This record gives sequence, C-alpha cells and structure tokens, in this order.
Amino acid sequence: MPKVFYTQPDGAVKVIDGAVGDSVMSTAVKNGVRGIVGQCGGTLSCATCHVYVERAELGYFAGPTEDEDDMLECTAADRADNSRMSCQLTLADGVDLHVTVPDEQV
Repeated sequence: MPKVFYTQPDGAVKVIDGAVGDSVMSTAVKNGVRGIVGQCGGTLSCATCHVYVERAELGYFAGPTEDEDDMLECTAADRADNSRMSCQLTLADGVDLHVTVPDEQV
C-alpha cells in the first residue's frame, strides 16, 4: 500500500495510506488534508490541487500533459519546476510519495 506524505506550509506532515490507482488529490480529499481543494473533482479544470512533488520522486510520473501544463500556469501559489496537479498523479504499488501543499490554492 503506497503512503503519501503531505507536508503543510507550516511543516506539519500528514501521512496517509493510499490505494493503488487513486490520485494524490482524491486521497487527500478523502482524508481531510488541509490545502488540497480539488474543486473540479479531478477533471483538470480548476488548479486547486497544486502540489510540489519531492524532486527525487518526479521520475515516478510521466511529465505534465499540455492541459496540465496550462493549469499549472493558473495556480494561486507560484509554480516551480516540481509543481504538479495532484489529480494527475496516480498512486502505484510500492511507491511512497512526498508532496508539499502550497500556502494557497484559490
């Protein structure tokens, strides 16, 4: 079972056991992680599930699609080279993931 480590802007960390195939966003929303809004429910149309992925773990995922890249230009917090929309990050067996929640989403 993959674990997701959600680091808040204040440094607090919430660790969630995720389900293979679920997104980082849906895992956060189901478990009440502060700062992950997911207003659109994961349809890549709102930019409210922005996270910063631990750089060493970016290789677990394909790069952003053109649509995700467009949404990353609309985030409330500054985009960084490790920014991703968490609705586009699918949990895989045996892969733990560390993400940082930005200080604002909307």
